[in-house]
Amino acid sequence: MTTQNTPRQPWMHDMKALVCAPAQLWCDPDGTMSGNGVHAGAASIAGFYLADTRILSDIAVAVNGERPTPIGWRRIRQDGSVTAMVARNIEGATVDPQLRLDERRTVSADRLTESIDIRSVLDRDIDVEVSIAMRGDIATMQEVKGGVPSAAAAAGAVTMAAAGDGMTIDAGDLHVAIDPSADCGAAPDAVGVDGLTGTTTWRLKVPARGTVRIGLQVVATAPDMVVQAASTPCPWRDVAVCAADSRVSRWVRTSLEDLAGLRMAIPALPDDEFLAAGAPWFFTLFGRDSLWAARFLLPLTTRTAMGTLRTLAHFQATASDPETNADPGKIMHELRGEQLVSAGAFASDGMSLPPLYYGTIDATPLWIITLGEALRWGAPEDEVRALLPNLEAALAWLRDWGDCDGDGFLEYIDRTGHGLSNQGWKDSGDSVRWRDGRIAEGPIALCEVQGYAYQAAMIGADLLDRFGRPGGEAWRAWAAGLKTRFNERFWVDDGHGRYPAIALDKDKRPVDSLTSNVGHLLGTGILDERGVRDVVARLAGPDMLSGYGVRTMSGECGGYWPQSYHCGSVWAHDSAIVMLGLAAEGHADEAVRIAEGLVRAADAFGYQIPELYAGDADEGGPAPYPAACHPQAWSAASSVAVASLLLGLTPDGECHPADSPLARGLSLHRR
Repeated sequence: MTTQNTPRQPWMHDMKALVCAPAQLWCDPDGTMSGNGVHAGAASIAGFYLADTRILSDIAVAVNGERPTPIGWRRIRQDGSVTAMVARNIEGATVDPQLRLDERRTVSADRLTESIDIRSVLDRDIDVEVSIAMRGDIATMQEVKGGVPSAAAAAGAVTMAAAGDGMTIDAGDLHVAIDPSADCGAAPDAVGVDGLTGTTTWRLKVPARGTVRIGLQVVATAPDMVVQAASTPCPWRDVAVCAADSRVSRWVRTSLEDLAGLRMAIPALPDDEFLAAGAPWFFTLFGRDSLWAARFLLPLTTRTAMGTLRTLAHFQATASDPETNADPGKIMHELRGEQLVSAGAFASDGMSLPPLYYGTIDATPLWIITLGEALRWGAPEDEVRALLPNLEAALAWLRDWGDCDGDGFLEYIDRTGHGLSNQGWKDSGDSVRWRDGRIAEGPIALCEVQGYAYQAAMIGADLLDRFGRPGGEAWRAWAAGLKTRFNERFWVDDGHGRYPAIALDKDKRPVDSLTSNVGHLLGTGILDERGVRDVVARLAGPDMLSGYGVRTMSGECGGYWPQSYHCGSVWAHDSAIVMLGLAAEGHADEAVRIAEGLVRAADAFGYQIPELYAGDADEGGPAPYPAACHPQAWSAASSVAVASLLLGLTPDGECHPADSPLARGLSLHRR
């Protein structure tokens, strides 16, 4: 029986985010921010964060000791918002609100600026006391995700103190300074600290029909952070989009703004940007996620792809380490500032990941593919040439380490007992299921990973040839053998037609559920002509194609549930991958159907598509997964993939617009 004290993951489908990596701020839909409150039956995600640490959990404004009523929240940019509030305890001649407060918040890479304009409609001066209370937290992201309080705060490892006109928060190497904003004229009259709550108070005279401004700035310093803001200008800041259908243009504009807030770098390579996977849970470098997002953006820029490739190459493994799941040549999965340990609602799964973790089966072939694709879209040859040693190491990993049991396929297994049990893009513990709903046992050889490996070997061979390196023909032969084995072992038939199984299990049996994974095979070259036709036919069926994208699992499978993380929900990036694969195989009409569904989904979500959602059109439209990230890099970048498909953009500069009303008047151009 669940009790009120049982930890629960915060739900945030209606929460509002401001992002400027590596900082982010989350508030309720009305602009209030109370991370110590309860939202949807669990602790709230609300707060101001730096990387994986919640700095502040609460910001509370009061007028004469009473909180004003929020009446509207509006995002200005991806990093700024305005909340309109009215004070109910300031009376005038009518019942109309007499005092309005416009609370402006701006998030930058290491700080939060809070300013408030206090406006009066009264025809006389009025004396008011306005206070801003802020609560220090210093909870880890996993504590917030698990719905439990900050262990550091509970242990007394966090201190808050008054300091002149401001306050400080200290927790180990993390230092936070809260001071009156230099842009706000009024200095505070009092500063008080009670435990981890600090209150700054102003005693103000608001002139008749006039305005007074106050504000604070919160600056966080953490010298050992593993990620930082990208130091170079945003490469798509001057991209303009126009379309006859405003849904397309609004989605692309919103997405590019969100992506600008997700740009990160590592201290060792400050000029090489990558995209954080998503806010709030995955606000860091992820091999797979960052690569796919960068690939989707290639029609706009190769800089993000090359920065991502170089950053991942920086961490490419050179030795085997069972604890981190590293082997020579392997590309990493995720980067954190400290060990990632499940807490609260997730403590029972026992997950504990090292700060630099290599538990991914697909990031290495995707790295190779992205390198080749970046060159096709115009990346400088000298930059690609510099990565050839990393390419050769990644190719060697496919052959020497990716096949963990010697059966000729790439597979994974968690050897530690506390890592990720599934290591493809569907990395939840229940994602690989039999058609009747049973969970498959590993080692698991995913179907799409074989396609990635085949494509990576072929692209790698071409790159080796182009740059005069040996080994091209050997890699083509290796790829040919993989293609033969795949087509001999992976195909199943459920009586409605053939399709590749999602995976082979530990006994090398095809796990026979029909999933979106098969769509990732399109365009890789691993399917023969008949295989392409069969995959396209199954993806186009109503059990797979919802009105808002491709379902991750067929509605006819026993494990299907539209609100499942990986077994029936819709992911925009997954749908975009399938869409591009269909187009690459010459199935333009089917590709456009997916594009049209994603545009409908974007419209339903206010043009910020979350990480995943339930996409059943017969249930009133798409519904968000309650704990989904938003903004999320590959969801936002999917808009560029859709626009590119509609425009028919190709690396050689030719355009072949799609036969769709969405393509009318559509253009992407530099201002």
